[in-house]
Amino acid sequence: MARQNDHQLLSDVLKEFVSKNKLQKGLDKVEVRDAWEQIMGPAITKYTRNVKLDRDTLYIELTSSVLREELSYGKEKIIYNLNEAMNRDLIKKLVLR
Repeated sequence: MARQNDHQLLSDVLKEFVSKNKLQKGLDKVEVRDAWEQIMGPAITKYTRNVKLDRDTLYIELTSSVLREELSYGKEKIIYNLNEAMNRDLIKKLVLR
């Protein structure tokens, strides 16, 4: 019979597993793609070819040069919204290609 002290929250066990196996970078890459789709919506996601996170820089490859130019004016707001969606300051720089 397990003692009460032996019980751990599943969230704590998962955090420990991710930390020990150095999986956070991979999870961040998946999470940032999901956040991009959620924040930017289907209209912009339709023109998004690739989303890549490398260290603290997010690279977005777009198929529309007009959209790329329009989004370049709001880079700071996009970075802020993505970081808010992920509940941490992960992205420092945004590169639109």
